[in-house]
Amino acid sequence: MATLTEAGVASPRADAVALVAHVLGVGPGELERRLVLGEELSEEGVTRFRDLVAERAARVPLQHLTGRAAFRRLTLHVGPGVFVPRPETEGVAGLAIEALAGRESPIAVDLCTGSGALALALADEVPGARVLAVEVDRLALAWTARNVAATGLPVEVLAADATAPPEEEPALAELLGSVDVVVSNPPYVPQEMVPVDPEVAEHDPAVALFGGSADGLRIPLAVAATAARLLRPGGLLVMEHADEQGESLPAALTATGAWTDVTDHRDLAGRPRAVTASRCIT
Repeated sequence: MATLTEAGVASPRADAVALVAHVLGVGPGELERRLVLGEELSEEGVTRFRDLVAERAARVPLQHLTGRAAFRRLTLHVGPGVFVPRPETEGVAGLAIEALAGRESPIAVDLCTGSGALALALADEVPGARVLAVEVDRLALAWTARNVAATGLPVEVLAADATAPPEEEPALAELLGSVDVVVSNPPYVPQEMVPVDPEVAEHDPAVALFGGSADGLRIPLAVAATAARLLRPGGLLVMEHADEQGESLPAALTATGAWTDVTDHRDLAGRPRAVTASRCIT
């Protein structure tokens, strides 16, 4: 644990415990039981654990080392080439799930799906919903497909550009004006901003990070334009954004004239995190 602390890892004890559990191939509960019983790692296990700690100290993401990321009720496969889902995005999923709940045979689309986290959470927690996951990056798309297969959840995976007019994408064209909820965690980091954490700056793919402009809003607004074409009148957009975009993104959405009831939401840490907007009826 001292090695991780010295390396500036934010949660050294939790990460060390997760790595031990990974080496043993057990869950947290079973690991605690073994610790109580005084079980020790084998020599091979100790070597593997030390190697993993060294990689984590070099700021390789914990999820890349274990190959897993928890997201709401799910455990997802992640690794190089895909954005690792963050705990704060679970609240974004919650907003979309709340909007879908109680609807009869609702349709939801996750634009810029990455690992598939949002789409899979919706399919998991809103039984009967038709959920589509859209991603343009081929490597990320492979992770999406792997997670859909691993969970067995009924998510349709589409290779398409979420910033392009949906009329140009056959798989999306048939959904025009019929979707109940569009959820998205698009690239939104301002173009010249370098993420502080090495786990993000050095390991998350740039295509999933940068929003394509100085304010980071070019890609989010293009994704929102696609959402506006897909949603039925009164349908809901749920979009994650950066802390500093809690005023600029809602204002930009309002200015398009396509949205009403534009509302920003804070995460559990009290930071601006997501905007919801209803598709104008007229």
